[in-house]
Amino acid sequence: MLRALGHGVCSQRTNAGGNFPFFSSFPFTITILGPCSAQIQPSVSFIYTTFVTPPIMQNPSPNYSRSSSLSETEPLLRRPRQQPSPKLIWSEGLTVMKYAVPIYGINVLEYSLVVVSVLSVGHISTVALAAITIGEMTVNVTGLSIIMGFASALDTVLPSAWTSDRPELVGLWTQRMMLIVALTLVPIITLWLNAETILLRLNQEPEVARLAALYLRYMCIGIPAFAFNCVSRRYLQCQGLFSAPTRIIIVVAPINALLNYLLVWGPPATRLGYIGAPIATSISYYLLAAAYIVYGVFWVDRKAWYSLTLTNLRGVFGLNNFGLLFKLGLAGVGQTVSEWWAWDILALVASQLGSDVILASQSVLVTTSSLTWQGPFAIGISASIRIGNLLGEKDALRAGAAAKSAVIIGFVYAGLMSILLLSFRNSFALLFNNDPVAAIIPLLAIFQIFDATAGITSGILRARSKQVLGAILNITAYYVLGIPFGIFLAFSSATHMGLEGLWVGLTVALIYCAGFGVIMSLWTPDWDEEVRKVERRLEAEGEGEGGWEQEEEERRRLRVQVDGRKKDQDQVWVDGVIIEESGGTSSGGSTNGERSSIRSRQSTVHE
Repeated sequence: MLRALGHGVCSQRTNAGGNFPFFSSFPFTITILGPCSAQIQPSVSFIYTTFVTPPIMQNPSPNYSRSSSLSETEPLLRRPRQQPSPKLIWSEGLTVMKYAVPIYGINVLEYSLVVVSVLSVGHISTVALAAITIGEMTVNVTGLSIIMGFASALDTVLPSAWTSDRPELVGLWTQRMMLIVALTLVPIITLWLNAETILLRLNQEPEVARLAALYLRYMCIGIPAFAFNCVSRRYLQCQGLFSAPTRIIIVVAPINALLNYLLVWGPPATRLGYIGAPIATSISYYLLAAAYIVYGVFWVDRKAWYSLTLTNLRGVFGLNNFGLLFKLGLAGVGQTVSEWWAWDILALVASQLGSDVILASQSVLVTTSSLTWQGPFAIGISASIRIGNLLGEKDALRAGAAAKSAVIIGFVYAGLMSILLLSFRNSFALLFNNDPVAAIIPLLAIFQIFDATAGITSGILRARSKQVLGAILNITAYYVLGIPFGIFLAFSSATHMGLEGLWVGLTVALIYCAGFGVIMSLWTPDWDEEVRKVERRLEAEGEGEGGWEQEEEERRRLRVQVDGRKKDQDQVWVDGVIIEESGGTSSGGSTNGERSSIRSRQSTVHE
C-alpha cells in the first residue's frame, strides 16, 4: 500500500480526470485503491478516497489560470469601510452622554471624600496641612493611580463580554482582577508603612515626615476597600448600571463630611484630631464597598456572575487570560501613572520658581483644570463602555459612530469651558487676588480643548485594548516633549517665562497626545477587525484556560455515552476511565476495539 501526498503534481503525473492546473495552488492528499495506471509507479496499488469536487473544479475552463479570473488590481483593493451617518452619530452621542452624566457625578463626589479631609485638617495647623498634602500626594502617586491603572483593563474586556453570548465572563474577569489588585496592595502597603524613613531621606522636616507617615499608616486601612470599589464599579457599569453607584456615593459623601467633623473637630468623646481625617476616609470607602456588595447580591442580574464552585476555581486561576488582564492592567498603569506623575513633577518645578504667589497660582490653576477635566474623563469612560458593548454585539458600524460622537462631545464641552474661563478671566483675578492666574487663563482656555480630546481618546484606546499605545503617547508627550520644553521656557535666560512657560510645555504635550489620539481613535481603526479581536479573545477563554470547561463537558458526555454498557461488561471505573474490562461484545453491539477507543479517548481527556 502506498499513501501519496501531492503538492500540485498529481495533475501532471496521472491521466485520471485530465489536467487541472487549478490544483497547482492547493496542497492535498489522494489515496486510491486498485490497479495504478498513472505514471508514478505502474505496478503499485492505491486506495481510492471519495473526493467531492467544488463547482469551480467540476467544469474548469481549459484556459483557467489564477490571473485570468481576476483583474490586475482587484485582489489588492480593500472594500471601502461603511461610514456612520450623522443620524447614527447623533444617536450614539445621546447614549454616550446618558452614560457620562452619572459617571461625572461619581468622580466628583468620590474626589470630595479626599478634599473634605484636607480641608478639615487644614484648620489644625500649617504643619498638619503640609503633612496631609504630602501624604495625599503619596497616596495618589503610589497607590490610587496604580490601582486605577490595573482596573482600567476591565474597560477593555467587560463591556464586550456582557453583550456577547458569554456574559458569565464578566464575573470571571472581575474575580481575576480582584486577585490582581489584591496582589498590588502588598508592595503599596509595605511602602506606606515605611514612609517616614523614606521622607526623612528626601530631606523633609521631621515633624512633617512623621505626620505624613501617620496619615499613610491609617490610609492602609482603607486602601483595600478603595481597590474593591474600583473593580466593583466597573462590574456594574459594563452592564449599564450607572445610576446605582451614583446613588450610593450621594449617600456616602455627606456621611464622610459628618465623620470628618466628628473625628477631627467634634466633641471630645469622638474627636481624634489629625488622624481622624484618614480614618473618616477609610470608613467611607468601606461604606461604599458594603453598599456595592448589598446592591450586587440583591438587585443585580446573576447572568454576569461566575459562581465560585470548587470546579470553577480552576477557571478563575487560569494563567493565560490571567496574563491577558495583567498585561492590559500593567499598560493601564503606565497610561495613568505617566499622566498623574507629570502633574506632580510640574508642581515640584513650580515650587523652585521662588515665589509663594507663583506656587499659589499653580495650585489654583491645577485645581481649576482638574475640575474641568472631570467631564472629559467621564466621557472617555462612557465611550469605552459603549464601544465595548457594541463590539460584543458585533456592531462595528455603531462602534465607530460612538467613537466619533464622543470626540465631538469633547470638543463641544471643551469649547464651553474655554468660553467660561475667558468670560470670567478678570473675576478669577479678583477671586484669588492673583495676577499670574489671570495672565495664564487664556492659555488655560486653549489647554481645555486638547486636554479634553486627549482624555476622551484615551478611553477609546482602552476600548480597543490599546493601553500600551496610550502609555507610549503619554510618556513621550510629557517626559520627552512637554516637561523638558516647559522647564526650558520657565528657567531659560532667553525666555524667562516662569509659570507660564510650564503651562506652555504642558499644552504642547497635550496637543501631541490629542493629535495622535484622534488619528488612532477615528482615522486608523478597522472596527470590523476590532469585532474579530473581541471574538478571538472570547474564544481564547474557551480554548486556553477556559478549555477546562470543555474538558469537563467532554468527560461528562463520554460517561453518559458508555453508561448503558456498564451493566453488560465486567468493568471497573475510576473517574470515568476504564481500568479493567472483559472480552466479547457488549449488549449495545460494541466490540472490544470500540470500547478500547472509548477508553483511550477518556484517558486523553482525563490527562
